[in-house]
Amino acid sequence: MNRVIVITSGKGGVGKTTVTANLGTALASLGHKVALVDADFGLRNLDLLLGLEQRIVYTALDVLAGECTLDKALVKDKRVPNLVLLPAAQNRTKESINPEQMKELVDQLNKQYEYVLIDCPAGIEMGFRNAIAPAQEAIIVTTPEMAAVRDADRVVGLMESEQIKTIRLIVNRVRPEMIQLNQMISVEDILDLLVIPLLGVIPDDQKIIVSTNKGEPIVLEDSSSLPGIAFSNIASRLTGKEVPFLDLMASQDTIINRLIRFFNRKL
Repeated sequence: MNRVIVITSGKGGVGKTTVTANLGTALASLGHKVALVDADFGLRNLDLLLGLEQRIVYTALDVLAGECTLDKALVKDKRVPNLVLLPAAQNRTKESINPEQMKELVDQLNKQYEYVLIDCPAGIEMGFRNAIAPAQEAIIVTTPEMAAVRDADRVVGLMESEQIKTIRLIVNRVRPEMIQLNQMISVEDILDLLVIPLLGVIPDDQKIIVSTNKGEPIVLEDSSSLPGIAFSNIASRLTGKEVPFLDLMASQDTIINRLIRFFNRKL
């Protein structure tokens, strides 16, 4: 059965759009038909992260207004044939569309695509309500910061009240060396606070910033990098495969690890 998944957080700036772009690209690279929906009317960015901003002619609102068909509004990614984007209107506000209209658009996409990923705007107001209206599942994105985790907890409660039962977590921008020094909340502590299943952990890496600025998802730009592998693993888990979680602590040559090796040699 085709799946509609909203990617949300409550707090802005935690990397929802980056997750949406890379997860959609990774799923499409696995051979699945994927549609990405930018639900952030007025502040769209998903097109930039995918490098498709120059190819937008029509938007979701043009479809609803009858000015074009849905297929004409969809922007196809030439690098990944199975991936399309339904862009938001940049010159309109979140109040320009309502939950019923969002359901109408997503229902049409759901007939053609195996995965429909909705990039949810920040906050819990109208844009959030629109984005979650058609969703069957939710992915909560948070970072290891108390403000982000608290907002994620609030969103989990809202999802449950909307009868969205499949809710999973991605922890983004994890720095193992800071966790080792007790300067950052651990993934285990976040799981204890939110009590939802973990879908994946994304390390903080400057390569993501570089790929974002180039409009090239890191799963294409540098698939062998840690974040590239992490996104690909998350996509595989989403399809039902059992994939081990990356041991980010072991993969980081931190100061603490170097000190441990130094003192072990001395002993």
